[in-house]
Amino acid sequence: MDFDYSQGVTGYVLVLTRLITGYWFFHAGVTKIGGFNAAGYLANAPDASPLQGFFAWAAATPWLLDFTNFMIPWGETLIGLGLIVGALVRLAAFFGGVLMVFFYLGNADWGHGLVNGDLFGLMMFVIVGTLAAGRILGLDTIIEKMEFVRQRPALKYLLG
Repeated sequence: MDFDYSQGVTGYVLVLTRLITGYWFFHAGVTKIGGFNAAGYLANAPDASPLQGFFAWAAATPWLLDFTNFMIPWGETLIGLGLIVGALVRLAAFFGGVLMVFFYLGNADWGHGLVNGDLFGLMMFVIVGTLAAGRILGLDTIIEKMEFVRQRPALKYLLG
């Protein structure tokens, strides 16, 4: 079966999904820069969370808490920016997915079943990353044509 999703409506829907997911993370990150502290979130993870022990340890470990307080806002901002401009989309989607796994398991908000907003966020990153959404109206199309990338074909796995 030949499926060219970059043509027609499907391509535009994929770009829109990339842009919305990118804006969501960019906004979440920018609004946390300079005033974010994960200590309360980490220390108060719900009992249902399989990461509760890890989160409590992270909250009680000063260097790890400082690292988390720096990386969450800047990571979300850079992931969102990458998706918005369509650059290094697969790399951004991978790290966005990693964060969403931590949020999904850390929140353990399963009162109405296992499907929640965190799981939907994870799926958005999976869709954007696996379908190489940066190659449609994104900078990844230009980056892939650069001599540096053409000489190192493995870099294409980070693009798209």
